[in-house]
Amino acid sequence: MNEGYFYQVTIEPEAQGTEEPIALQPEPQGILEKFEASLIDSYGPAAPLYALIILGVLIIVVTLPILLRKKKDPLDRFGFSNSRRDDELLTLRVDGDDGKLSGLGDYLEPTDEKELSETRKMLRSAGYKDASAVRVYFFARAGLGILLMMVAIFVFLIRPEDPDPMIALIFAGVFGLAGYFIPIYWVKRQIEVRREEIENAFPDAMDMMLVCIEGGQSLDQAMARVGVEMKLSAGPLAEELGVVTDEFRAGKDRTDVLRDFASRCAVNDISSFVTVLIQSQSFGTSVSQALRVYAAEMRDKRLMRAEEKANVLPTKLTLGTMMFTVPPLILILVGPSFIQIIRSLSSF
Repeated sequence: MNEGYFYQVTIEPEAQGTEEPIALQPEPQGILEKFEASLIDSYGPAAPLYALIILGVLIIVVTLPILLRKKKDPLDRFGFSNSRRDDELLTLRVDGDDGKLSGLGDYLEPTDEKELSETRKMLRSAGYKDASAVRVYFFARAGLGILLMMVAIFVFLIRPEDPDPMIALIFAGVFGLAGYFIPIYWVKRQIEVRREEIENAFPDAMDMMLVCIEGGQSLDQAMARVGVEMKLSAGPLAEELGVVTDEFRAGKDRTDVLRDFASRCAVNDISSFVTVLIQSQSFGTSVSQALRVYAAEMRDKRLMRAEEKANVLPTKLTLGTMMFTVPPLILILVGPSFIQIIRSLSSF
């Protein structure tokens, strides 16, 4: 006889109040909220930031051509654009405003006259003589800083790992500061390069100027001739001599022209040369005699600079030889013995 087994199942009522409520996210109400939610659902949580970066790039691309658009030159209506005097007009108007970033002049140029004058003087020493150079300089500092900051943020966001906002902000700040200071370094480097080129070419210019003056030309004619002859061999110095010649022709005071010439070049030799010319003019002495003595001194100084560089060269070669020759030599000589010692010690 089969015995039946009966099981009694007791169903206890569910405890009231123990069930956790399901959190429902509120539906986005506005258009921007719906657009943001759709971006997050489609491309991930970082999609709104990507959209902002793309929007910023598009705004920059659209506004830059407007800001960099060059204004029409008022002289074009007189028919000078197709004239044979273009080169002469451009030479006489080296400080003319080409209209770059003219719409942002109130925001980019310093309001302090002293700071504006010092910045313009620094840019002129670097070879940037346009009136818009100050605006372009400050725009480059701000624009490059913002650009590198955006690049740093974008690089951190496209990494496969989850981006850390704090590290991203730190790197963005570092890249932004680097972009802000890169134009400053570039301008200072250009000043040093230009100063060195002028300093190396000035003794030759002095000799040529002395030959012209002894040949019967005046100081103005000698500077103009030397500026023309040295365009290919010494462009910066020829350009400065061309500016001096134009100022002489415009009737500017000779002393002021020479002092401005020394201030633009920022070379000690040219400052001494200007002092010699002013003193010679003040005391009525012979300009050719003063130039002959000063030209000989310039040649001696250039020879001394060459000798100084030649004397420093053996020290530099010695350091390079020690750095790249001694370590490999020691490794070759001591290496096998060191390996044998390690093998002998490892056998114990």
